[in-house]
Amino acid sequence: MNKLSACSSMACGISLQPKMVLASLRVRKQGNGRCTNVPRNVNLEKLQNNYLFPEISKRELQHLEKYPNAKVISLGIGDTTEPIPEQISLSMANYAHSLSTADGYRGYGAEQGNQALRKAIAETFYKDVAIKDTEVFVSDGSQCDISRLQLLLGSKVTIAVQDPSFPGYIDSSVIIGQAGDFQDKTGKYQNIEYMQLGPQNNFFPDLTVTPRTDIIFFCSPNNPTGHAATRKQLQQLVEFARDNGSIIIFDSAYAAYISDDSPKSIFEIPGAKEVAIEISSFSKFAGFTGVRLGWTVVPEELLFSGGFPVIHDFNRIVCTCFNGASNIAQAGGLACLSPEGFQAICAVIDYYKENAKILVDTFASLGLEVYGGVNAPYVWVHFPGSKSWNIFAEILEKTHIITVPGSGFGPGGAEYIRISAFGKRKHIIEASWRLEKLFSKGKPLCNCLK
Repeated sequence: MNKLSACSSMACGISLQPKMVLASLRVRKQGNGRCTNVPRNVNLEKLQNNYLFPEISKRELQHLEKYPNAKVISLGIGDTTEPIPEQISLSMANYAHSLSTADGYRGYGAEQGNQALRKAIAETFYKDVAIKDTEVFVSDGSQCDISRLQLLLGSKVTIAVQDPSFPGYIDSSVIIGQAGDFQDKTGKYQNIEYMQLGPQNNFFPDLTVTPRTDIIFFCSPNNPTGHAATRKQLQQLVEFARDNGSIIIFDSAYAAYISDDSPKSIFEIPGAKEVAIEISSFSKFAGFTGVRLGWTVVPEELLFSGGFPVIHDFNRIVCTCFNGASNIAQAGGLACLSPEGFQAICAVIDYYKENAKILVDTFASLGLEVYGGVNAPYVWVHFPGSKSWNIFAEILEKTHIITVPGSGFGPGGAEYIRISAFGKRKHIIEASWRLEKLFSKGKPLCNCLK
């Protein structure tokens, strides 16, 4: 897909003579139709290539055009595959049907979310840390909330991100105007602090050498590495934020996959309410990737530098930019948090975790360094000395398996690929067999195996 660039203000500006405008259009215009006098948002011009996951989808389609009979197994984009438990889908169906009746019809709901659902989220996930239901804001997904939080914070703040990390943090920072120019040599944006993660530091940044920033984006369990920060690590993070007067945006979208005693919420750490916002989602927890439902927790104790409560401004952002999550989706969310619904969801999560174990065991048996897959549905595989897009392309070409190149998550993922455990068991087993067949040949893949 070619990257299109709109006419610049110079090319379409009214200060140029008509002949000059036409000549400039012939050279610079790439779209169809006539240019306006409105310049493109300069921040969007800074974005590099296409957003990662649509790019993966594009390459999958290209592969299918080349091999129309190939049985492609998609272990790339982290989309859930197992059906939503019946009692949950039935609750949404019943709610949708009730909208056809005079008694059951409902229009706009509260922008902050259904009160019963806010209470259920607080009691299910935050009962032991005393988060109030009024501090919970229901949304149409955590990725949307990332952008709303960026709108809340504005363009003047400085930010830090894990490297590697979910690309939405960086791209939204670029769009809002927090980032400087992209540096081809380093693969990084100016004005963004990249906190390096890897086996050498147990996938947790060295905070003793990390400069102070206003905002710290932190995901645990991390996407893509699968590492869940330990209690000690999160204590260090909260202390670091408190010492520097920073705000942590903590993404706990994969908390339900934690199997050990790692914290599932940043608010399990004393003092976190004064320095953290938490975003989370029903997408990977309940298979709501297409239903769209999530939440954000903004504690009352969190204050801006002038003493104004952050929760008040976030409430204004929500009321101004969002009319509330779908009532049908929220009915499903309530069913998820019922005793029966929650039990059914946990069974699906266990299914994906077993998939992850199969993939981890497969790569480990091939002599590769593999991480994740224990507290998260992602497996992070190291191919020393190789470029991740080359690994992605070779695996796709030779096995018809879709993965995700690690460099799509930042320069720290340059030698890695991410494998998703979301898939049918038969497809996971088939993918493992194909990978074993490929790696067991005389010539190792990309010369990564000794």
